[in-house]
Amino acid sequence: MTFQQHTLTLPGDAPGQSTTLHWYEIGPDTAGTKVHLQAALHADEQPGTMVLHHLLPMLREADAAGKLSARFIVFPSVNPLGLATRVLRRHIGRYDLETGGNFNRRWPDLYPQIAEAIAGKLTADAKTNIALIRTAVGTWLESQQPATAAQKLRLAVLKSAHDADIVLDLHCDDESLVHIFTSPELMPGLQDLADRMGSAATLTAEDSGGGSFDEVLPALYRKAQRAHPDHPIPMGAETATLEYRGQADVHDETGIKDAERLFNFFAGRSLIAATPPPAQPMPAATPFEATEVLRADRPGLLAYRVGLGDRVRKGDVVADIIAMDGPEAFLARTPLRAGTDGFILSRASAKYAVTGSSVAKIVGTQILPTRAGGYLLED
Repeated sequence: MTFQQHTLTLPGDAPGQSTTLHWYEIGPDTAGTKVHLQAALHADEQPGTMVLHHLLPMLREADAAGKLSARFIVFPSVNPLGLATRVLRRHIGRYDLETGGNFNRRWPDLYPQIAEAIAGKLTADAKTNIALIRTAVGTWLESQQPATAAQKLRLAVLKSAHDADIVLDLHCDDESLVHIFTSPELMPGLQDLADRMGSAATLTAEDSGGGSFDEVLPALYRKAQRAHPDHPIPMGAETATLEYRGQADVHDETGIKDAERLFNFFAGRSLIAATPPPAQPMPAATPFEATEVLRADRPGLLAYRVGLGDRVRKGDVVADIIAMDGPEAFLARTPLRAGTDGFILSRASAKYAVTGSSVAKIVGTQILPTRAGGYLLED
């Protein structure tokens, strides 16, 4: 039994600066299953941190009672660098102010880094092949020499996650219902997670275009499978991004309930010796390419005609954009219409829209030609 807090001091990029990363290790060291949980990779998205704040004592109690059969690695706030990026009283925790990069974009493509190391060594045994791939990734990670604090943070996170069996990255949207992003190969295997979470939608894509954290390990195993079709290589990790409503939804009440739902998911997987209550079946997964990201076609003030969860048909008005300049400034309203049938998954909390800004996500069932093969994120 273990319940240990760990810290890592990240030297800063300027003299006299440093940042401390905190994480917890819970459960038996000899457990056959490893679970990696992290929240607030986008450091201004705090609902997941509230969830893990409530989950940690549940795991500690279960560990003390000898009820854990998995080792849990928990990063309640995985991006301390982003916590510090405040400008003019606004938290800009989504982006690295030094580079402008999104903290959840351009994570490394691991397969090219280990392709040579595993060539000719794969066997007829699936478990042996997974172990071989994980060892190769671990060796490559150990060889890296990151320069900046952001690179050092990424390396520390990847060292933790690369050999995990379950990797859950807790985020939130702007203003939204609970939903999940994951890889198509992992469904319907993760339907139990969607059911436990009460996920309004599970959106799948092999490659959303941005190199998101939750796509790193599925891409690794997918590419290994395609490069070695004659060898058994299962998807060695179940990974997903869990979107816990909107940025303002940081409350004890929802945090407790969401933590209980995660606890029950792990109990349902027999990773915690507990009997979870029945889960409510939630919608099956749909391709992310069937979700429209509706964008403003002009600047103005948003006046929504729909709420979260409302169903719309193609052509229905989702919002009006109130003109803020021109001959009819503050008088004219231009309707912004849905481009597909579906339901409203998210909206913008900031009601001043500029041209091209995201206004809503509409979850449909038919892949949209404008989305197929393109960049799927907002960003």
